[in-house]
Amino acid sequence: MSRYRFIEAEKAERTVTTMCRVLEVSRAAYYDWASGPSDRDIADAYLTNTIRDIHVQSRRTYGAPRVHAELADAHDVRCGRKRVARLMRQAGIEGVHRRRKHRTTRRRDGVAPAPDLVERDFTAEGPDRLWVADITYVPSWAGFLYVAIVLDVYSRRIVGWSMASHLRTELVLDALEMAIWHRRPEPGLVHHSDQGCQPRLNGSSQRCRSGRS
Repeated sequence: MSRYRFIEAEKAERTVTTMCRVLEVSRAAYYDWASGPSDRDIADAYLTNTIRDIHVQSRRTYGAPRVHAELADAHDVRCGRKRVARLMRQAGIEGVHRRRKHRTTRRRDGVAPAPDLVERDFTAEGPDRLWVADITYVPSWAGFLYVAIVLDVYSRRIVGWSMASHLRTELVLDALEMAIWHRRPEPGLVHHSDQGCQPRLNGSSQRCRSGRS
């Protein structure tokens, strides 16, 4: 159990100030965690998923201008081009250009790719049949924070989320743990994540198989 979750579970019996002091965490950081992501953060996460799909369908050639146009024409999404460029930059999504591509994520040597059970078909016949995961990051008073979410494709509802100042495996596992705890999915659930975060994908897939799902 994380320190924040311990504080949340024990705050009825002990003061938050005392627990934060003993556990050596700031009250501000705890309250940021407890309040959850803002509506803007959630909207950005949805939009980033759509941007990534458009980018993949373009064979990873579209830059921000063409992605922006595709959002308006094919998806009826109205947003600013600067916002699209910012989200693409944060997600490490780049179009084809003359300069050498900068890689923001690298697959760990010796780790086999997880099978793509979805095959780009992001539809589901009912709740808790297909979950998709994503990671983005947002600015805060303490610097950039990474946000991992688990989205139920059928309802388009975020069923789990986690926020941290790092990109370690537990960021994704905490979001998945929250989703499993709240939803209690039946066997057969597919958990899909971006191959760009391969070590975290494999870890979360193993956790999904070891749980009730």
